Amino acid sequence: MSIRYFPFLGATLTLVTSAAVALTSPPLAGQSSNSVGGISGAFAELTGRQIWYSDTGGSGVPIVFLHAGTGSSIVWEKQIPAVTAAGYRFISYDRLGSGRSVLASGVDSGAAADDLQVLMGHLRIDRFHLVGTAAGGIVALDYALSFPERLRSVVVANSIGGVQDDEYLALGRRLRPSPQFDALPPEFKELGPSYRAAEAEGTARWIELERASHAQNPLASPQRNRNRLTFAMLETLRVPTFLLTGDADLYSPPLVLRLFAARIRGAETLIVPATGHSAYWEQPELFNRAVLAFVSKH
Repeated sequence: MSIRYFPFLGATLTLVTSAAVALTSPPLAGQSSNSVGGISGAFAELTGRQIWYSDTGGSGVPIVFLHAGTGSSIVWEKQIPAVTAAGYRFISYDRLGSGRSVLASGVDSGAAADDLQVLMGHLRIDRFHLVGTAAGGIVALDYALSFPERLRSVVVANSIGGVQDDEYLALGRRLRPSPQFDALPPEFKELGPSYRAAEAEGTARWIELERASHAQNPLASPQRNRNRLTFAMLETLRVPTFLLTGDADLYSPPLVLRLFAARIRGAETLIVPATGHSAYWEQPELFNRAVLAFVSKH
């Protein structure tokens, strides 16, 4: 295991503004005129639920992006141009409890990994790369353990990972004491201090997207995992894995990343300097470059 640091080029953070992406293939069947980052969106009509997704289509290898608990499919506006320019098919969706996705009345919300599996079947996608940030990273690990044959690789960014070992849960309580930590505003918990200080407009945009991601149809209780995640279980993971976090991440500081890297065989790692819990947003150019370099090997 090796841990890489990327130094800054210059004294301040560089914010890369992404232009809208023009689709190079026809819209997918059933897509609406609604658009996020230049990509049309649609509801996938699945059993007991409607899952809102965005998909560039085309013949490129798919990369599926899983948003944070505070986000939805709309947060990836800084990734879409880089992913499509590299020739990949970009897909994101709103997990139940976020954004536009809807659970039918009286239906069990089930496991988020199962929704992803069914959505991939709906889109007729066999194997793909999976990128999850924060809570999306928990879903990514649960999916990788449940359906490893479907994945080319998995990227877990800025995530506490969902491990249920007692010692790890105690560590989490020390890092994020309740109720004090819970009372902090989302942008304080999820954007690093360097970014908030240097990028007022970027911070305001992140807050705008966070608020727009609130569930139109909230769940009575959160979705569960298919597996009770433990470090022992992670030792069985054989999907090529890339772990990254920010050195100022209040949820998943470098120590947490090292715990996971020590248990996942062959995991590649990256610690992004002066970055909090949202590397995809705070350092999009570096995030995109690192993720695309990793998936290109698999």
